[in-house]
Amino acid sequence: MKILYAIQGTGNGHVSRAREIVPLLQQHGEVDLLISGTQADVKLSQPVKYQLHGFSFIFGKKGGVDHWATWKTMNLPRFVRDMRSLPLKEYNLILNDFEPVTAWACKWRGIPSVGLSHQASFQSPKVPKPKSIDWAQLVMKYYAPASHYIGFHFDRYDDFIYTPVIRSEIRSLLVTDLGHYTVYLPALDDKFLVPLLKQVPQVNWEVFSKHSKQKYTDANVRVSPVNNEEFNKSLASSSGLFTGGGFEGPAEALYLGKKLLVVPMKFQYEQQCNAFALKQFGLPVIWGSNKDWLPMVRDWVNKSQEHKFYFPDETAAVIDKVVKQFAR
Repeated sequence: MKILYAIQGTGNGHVSRAREIVPLLQQHGEVDLLISGTQADVKLSQPVKYQLHGFSFIFGKKGGVDHWATWKTMNLPRFVRDMRSLPLKEYNLILNDFEPVTAWACKWRGIPSVGLSHQASFQSPKVPKPKSIDWAQLVMKYYAPASHYIGFHFDRYDDFIYTPVIRSEIRSLLVTDLGHYTVYLPALDDKFLVPLLKQVPQVNWEVFSKHSKQKYTDANVRVSPVNNEEFNKSLASSSGLFTGGGFEGPAEALYLGKKLLVVPMKFQYEQQCNAFALKQFGLPVIWGSNKDWLPMVRDWVNKSQEHKFYFPDETAAVIDKVVKQFAR
């Protein structure tokens, strides 16, 4: 059996999930990997057969997507050429983690594909969503369409939705609490974060920044470039995670029993939905309308946070079900 697994390269969550899923797929057949986009800091362990330009969202430094940088990277003629060049008929199963080139190539040619992603869960009306303008929901629906969907979310909101894929390297971590707080906010410049965090001097902060090329320390704030192993070590020994409204990072923090504070990226519908879901669990969220973060950050540090999330290791069973149900 030949399997094509197409992965979105914006952000680290898609690639992190793929690192767990690829070895499971390889138990069922020959797997070719495709990635489009260039914003991931985490790399796959296996060779990538197709590296495409795709449509990437570029992180800004002020809490949202850099729309001008994103627009400049858009290349529709290249997108169409890549879409037409893929030898999709060679594959018995095509899986798609919110990757648009493969998704639209399958739709154009009438070839079945399986959307296997967190975003796939948004096909269900039962998933918590804030009120939003129609175009945001349309992006989620049509950015990477599929003929079938298997989704992952913080809870099993529907019969095709499963709990998060927690990487084996996270499940095997030794969890401690050394008193520091881990920070990963890729859409914010550390020049904004460091002055803020220095105003909470009673704890140490370990910031992982997409915008810094070297390590440095300023008072009680240590800033490092993004590094997967160092981040995991910091998170496992932290008191909590201060992060964006992504999915995998918050899910891993909750699995490890860490306190969580999230800031969803402005104008990013998926992150707004994730934050809305976490808010329903009683977890704190800093919304874009909040111009003064300091009181919330102080309150979060000073208060304990009680939560229990059960994320069983069911990834192998999900993959086995997908292969048996959808392979041609």
